[in-house]
Amino acid sequence: MIQSAARFAFLAIYVHVLFFTHSASGSFPKAQNVSWTSTNFKTLLTWGPTPSLDYSYTVEYSEIGHDRKRNPHCIRTTETVCDLSDSLTELRAMYVAEVLSEPRGYAEPDPDFREPPFTRSKRFCPYKDTDIGRPDFKIKERNADRRATLYVDDPPTAVLAGDRRLTIRDIFAAELHYKVTYRRASSTGKKEYVSKSSEIEITGLDRGESYCFNVQAFIPSREVGKQLGELSQTKCSQGEKSFTDVYSVGVIAGAIAIILAVLATVVGVAVACCKHRKNGQKDSKDAVSVV
Repeated sequence: MIQSAARFAFLAIYVHVLFFTHSASGSFPKAQNVSWTSTNFKTLLTWGPTPSLDYSYTVEYSEIGHDRKRNPHCIRTTETVCDLSDSLTELRAMYVAEVLSEPRGYAEPDPDFREPPFTRSKRFCPYKDTDIGRPDFKIKERNADRRATLYVDDPPTAVLAGDRRLTIRDIFAAELHYKVTYRRASSTGKKEYVSKSSEIEITGLDRGESYCFNVQAFIPSREVGKQLGELSQTKCSQGEKSFTDVYSVGVIAGAIAIILAVLATVVGVAVACCKHRKNGQKDSKDAVSVV
């Protein structure tokens, strides 16, 4: 019994020493593929792999040239994603983040502890690097004037000003443009138009034609690869529909067949009536001649 207790105590001490020696040596695996994912200023830091049972991850971030900070939701976590949207408050600043591999749970201070292994991200500027999501818009047609007006809803962002959620127009102001790609519904040839406003007037359209439109944010002050936002869903105007647009060929052919059948029936009845009338008149004449 005493030997069993002694063995158990020895094993516990061995595991304890092994764990903290492992922690102190900084031999936990480094995070891999540390990268930024950001749309409309909703900014996530992601990495891998999922940690094993003996270590976890801590995220530290900082503006370039400033002290590092920690997000309270991303300290000794087993997750592989950290939402830093509310932490990157200076939208025009340049940030860098590090993912540290640390022992899981609480560890007592160790004088021999070395800095844990970490992986540093690329630099990230919310104002320059966040992707702009697809906008929504409405179409108002004016066929008589051969024009259409698009009313674009500026996409909301993850940035709050008090209780109000800012839109991309609030943040980019005059730097925000919209690029419109449009075509006739019956054609594949496309045209483009760039507007500084969220109310976009497209002129020179063919009267009565249906047109299809796509809209995307355009920020010309950015680097080329970051200038265009996500393309909107395609929306088409109605135009002035012709008779054949409203009714299919099958419906039209069926209607014609019915009309012809009715006409044939009417003509047949009329012919039969005429023959009957002539026969009646002939019988009357014959009867008179006999008398």
